[in-house]
Amino acid sequence: MPDEREMWGLLALLLVIDARRATRIDGDGRLLRLQDQDRSLWDRPMIAEAHELIMDGLRGGRPGRYVLQAAIASLHAEAPTYEQTDWPQIVTLYDVLLRVWPSPVVALNRAVAVAMVSGPAEALDEVEALEHDTRFAGYRYLLAVKADLLQRLGRTTEAVIAYRQALDLATNDIEREFLLGRIAST
Repeated sequence: MPDEREMWGLLALLLVIDARRATRIDGDGRLLRLQDQDRSLWDRPMIAEAHELIMDGLRGGRPGRYVLQAAIASLHAEAPTYEQTDWPQIVTLYDVLLRVWPSPVVALNRAVAVAMVSGPAEALDEVEALEHDTRFAGYRYLLAVKADLLQRLGRTTEAVIAYRQALDLATNDIEREFLLGRIAST
């Protein structure tokens, strides 16, 4: 399918994800947040290849969900630092992605980006609205995001409760250890 733009987007998304693979956990097997990953270890040629595929996928029509997801991942990967990430552009891309693919998980990811643009209070409002969506029943990442936002707002008691709820739903040891660490640091 050499002329299918969505396939270019899917390949680009896989390339960006793979380019960061070696930095997702530390030497002791602990999960590293994006902001804590060593960007100098990312595979820059792979990121550049993905970028070209994304640009090709964005030309000539409405992009699909894979092209948009790849564009978001690419913005994270191309930023020199976590703080220099183009968060407003990421929110804009999530807005477009929500129109193309109205997934509750996309809305949650958008809320994380909103926190970087407009602050944790606005993002928490969005996350709390998502809690009413039955598709999130038992979804540990919603609770972990909520806990992080509460912690950033200084609402530590509520943050610990949300982290513990996420911990109760965690299904692997790496995530459990990460959440225990977040509880300990709150």
